[in-house]
Amino acid sequence: MHVLRFALIGGLVALVYFLLYLGFLQLGMARGFANGLAFLLAICLQYVGQAGFTFGKRLDDPQQVLRFVVMVGLGFVASGLITGVIGPALGIADWVAAATVTVVLPVQNYILMTIWVFAKQQHTKGNLS
Repeated sequence: MHVLRFALIGGLVALVYFLLYLGFLQLGMARGFANGLAFLLAICLQYVGQAGFTFGKRLDDPQQVLRFVVMVGLGFVASGLITGVIGPALGIADWVAAATVTVVLPVQNYILMTIWVFAKQQHTKGNLS
């Protein structure tokens, strides 16, 4: 069930990013700013959706948020390595490298979310369970 929820949120986040980016461009924003803002808003939606809907976790855990941010950073590094280092070194076409990223990152993120980002038990005041 987690995988289906994860995929649903992931698809929704991708669609929201796509629509926000294009919408920001229509408002006259520069490409870099439009991309950054759309990406930031999509990542916030991803955190809320994956934490609350997919994994049933509270949203207000600072350590969990930090782990999520690190996971996003690792995704950025992985995509950069695939498209900027590994792909060119192997003579792989840009579109193949980009397609590889679209397969690798969701798998990487699902694994990291399952075993690390959202795996830690929540402790509240007066409740150590």
